[in-house]
Parts: sequence; structure tokens; C-alpha cells
Amino acid sequence: MAILTEARPQVARRAKGVRNRDGWWAAFFLGPQLTLLAVFLVFPLGFAVVLAFMRWDGLGQKEWVGLDNFAAQLSDPEFGLAVWNTVKLALLTAPFGLALALLIAVALNSVKGGGFYRVLYFMPVVTSSVAVALMWQIILAGDEYGVLNASLERWFGVTGPDWLGDPGWVIVAIAVVTIWSSLGLNVVIFLAGLQTIPPQIVEAARMDGAGSLRIFRSVTLPLLSPTIFFSTVVAVISSFQAFDQIYVLVNPKYNDGARTIVYQVYELGFQDFQFGMSSAAALILLVLTLLVTLVQFAAQKRLVHYDT
Repeated sequence: MAILTEARPQVARRAKGVRNRDGWWAAFFLGPQLTLLAVFLVFPLGFAVVLAFMRWDGLGQKEWVGLDNFAAQLSDPEFGLAVWNTVKLALLTAPFGLALALLIAVALNSVKGGGFYRVLYFMPVVTSSVAVALMWQIILAGDEYGVLNASLERWFGVTGPDWLGDPGWVIVAIAVVTIWSSLGLNVVIFLAGLQTIPPQIVEAARMDGAGSLRIFRSVTLPLLSPTIFFSTVVAVISSFQAFDQIYVLVNPKYNDGARTIVYQVYELGFQDFQFGMSSAAALILLVLTLLVTLVQFAAQKRLVHYDT
């Protein structure tokens, strides 16, 4: 007993030394990442929150204005139009893009050599967004050089609209480009979700006389609902943050139909040098994104099934 009593403090000291050593190694490996995270994310976010309550042009003295920046943005017709355009883009890209990706994933899941098609569908995802926008500029051009309008005129005798110049059509054109460029990623995600569905459940449904449509509606969709929920959240957030393709495809400065919240933030900050206004618009976008995401998470309790 005496030997055991003397050994316990030594074991405790040794264990404490191991924990301290592991802690130092953890700090050594995590320190650079945490430093970069603080410098490039935490500090800019905190600075933007403070700046949203100030008036500053980037060079002069900062002036505290309270909630004036938020009030100015919420009463600005251009900001209201940007919010509406952003919502329309989300309503077009999320449901239609995910539905198309789901149908393609279901088809590829039963095709031999589907890996080749996955690569084809995924290629736009790894292509530069600027290159994608420039390519679609040629396709959607409203003059006689536009590939889409020239094809409609030649094959169907239909005169197509000015896809990128007409404020009524430009958001539809942007949605088409967004769906096309993100389709491959959603297809791959849905394929991964489809492969987690136990084949025994599908076979049992077939033995009970269920057809392909019934299996898709009653088996595939419920078991794939977590994947659909994840893709929906990501698609909505991405549509709220859309900027680069829109800026290259059609400059919203010359077409208000393409003005989004992120472009509003960019224009206020880097063209008009109203950094307080820009930060306020960015915080409003953050709040809107959080609210929409919270609504989606609240809806998942009724629509998402995690049990197989």
C-alpha cells in the first residue's frame, strides 16, 4: 500500500506533463491558423460592425452617426431593389437548380460509367467564374452575335430578348448562369447522398409492388432529405453572396435589374468611398442571411428525416 501511495503522485505528475506537452504541440500547430483567422476574419468583422455606426471616407476623421447609416440604407430605393433582386435570384437558383441536379443525380446513379459524366458535370465548378461569365456573355448577347438569340431566330423564327440589357430578363439570365456553373457540385453531393440509401429498403419497396416513381417519392426523397436540406442552405447563402459572375456578366451600375446586395456593398465602399454605409449594408445582408438560415433550420424539423 505504501508503494502504491508513493506511485500515485508520480503518475499524476507524469500525466500532467504529458497534457502540458500535448497542449504546447496543439498551440504550435493551431497557432498560425488561429492567428490568420483572427487577422483576416475576426478583426475585419469587428471593425465592420463598429464602422457601420460611423461616417468615414477612408482618409478623413471617423464621425459617429449611430443608426443613421442603417436608416439611410433601409429607406434607399436602390437598396430595396438590391434586396428584391437578391431574393428573386435565390428563388430562381435554389429550387430549380437543386431540382435539376437531383434529377441528373438519380439518372447517373443507375448509369454504368457514371464517373465520366460526373467529371463532365463538375468541370464548370472548377472553371474560373470570370471565364464562365465571359463565355455566357457571348451566348446571351442581345445583338445578332448572341449565340442563343441567333439560334432562336434561325431555328424557330423567334426574336429573343436582350437577356443582359433588359432589366426584366437580366435576373433570369444570371440565374441560368448560376445554375449551370453550380450544377456539377450539387450533382456530386446528391450522388453521395443517394449512395448512402440502403439498397435493401429499395428492394423491399419493389417487392411490395412500388414502381420507380413511388420509390422516388416515398423512399428516395425522405432518405435524401438531409442532403437536400444541406444543399438548399448552401445554395441560398451562395445566391445571397453572388457578385463576381454578375459583375463580369453585366455591370449592375448600368442595369439596376442586376443590382444585388453584395454589389450595393461594393459600390458604396469602393466606388463612393462611403465605408460606413457599406458596412451597414453588409451587416443587413448578414442579418438577412442568418434569418433565412434560421427559418430553414426551423423547417427541417418537419421536412428532414434522419432515421433510416
